[in-house]
Amino acid sequence: MAKKKQVKLLSAGPMFKLLRELRTAAREEPYLVIGGDPARAEELRRALATDGDARAVRVGSPRGAAAFVYIAPAEVDVRALRDAHLGGVPTIAVTPGSDPPAYVLATDVVPADPGRPVPVDAVARSIARRLGVRGTPLAARLPALREAVCAHLVESFARRNAILGAAVFIPGADMPVMTLNQMRLVMRLASAHGLDAEPVRAAELVGVIGSGFGLRFVGRSLLGLFPLAGVPVRAGVGYAGTRAVGEAANRYYANRQ
Repeated sequence: MAKKKQVKLLSAGPMFKLLRELRTAAREEPYLVIGGDPARAEELRRALATDGDARAVRVGSPRGAAAFVYIAPAEVDVRALRDAHLGGVPTIAVTPGSDPPAYVLATDVVPADPGRPVPVDAVARSIARRLGVRGTPLAARLPALREAVCAHLVESFARRNAILGAAVFIPGADMPVMTLNQMRLVMRLASAHGLDAEPVRAAELVGVIGSGFGLRFVGRSLLGLFPLAGVPVRAGVGYAGTRAVGEAANRYYANRQ
């Protein structure tokens, strides 16, 4: 009876809320803007648009963009960076050194030699890290971002469940929330791969719920063996279990393309 109540809890309101959120994000059609050095900006635009929706990557003003990638020329255009900052647009700067230009955080700098191609993978990882879950609809439109966005989603949800496992001291109380986070992760991965996050994913979500009960069993078994290591065991199970679910779902959706 308790399991039925847990399944009902995990499949109710939060899932419908996430479905609405994913559908709304998909309708908004977010896009990236590339600025700075014209030749290198066009080079990066073509690379990011490969096999994707060319409308999702533009060169020009950062206003209204989901993110702005600025490739620093010899003379930095502070106006474009200021416009992005004032508009609340996350900005990634590709520069020859590690020093950030005005209005850009040091953590959002991608070092790149002007004489070499723009490091597309490093830029994609920076965009994924900066946008977090907001990168999901962009990954659906731009396959060049998909690997980085999905990897970031898996890692961030795994860390979230590790923290949850370490913070909750009532045995078993964390499992419904952990499983709900895993379901959210799976649905976001499906959306990032351009698949419709509708109730047709029900069979896949049932599998996630089943893995949640499996994690509970593993956690109890480990706590029985190591009763004094409750916090690291719960954190480790939350992290490893969520990562395994995410990586398996990511491979499954990638193979459906």
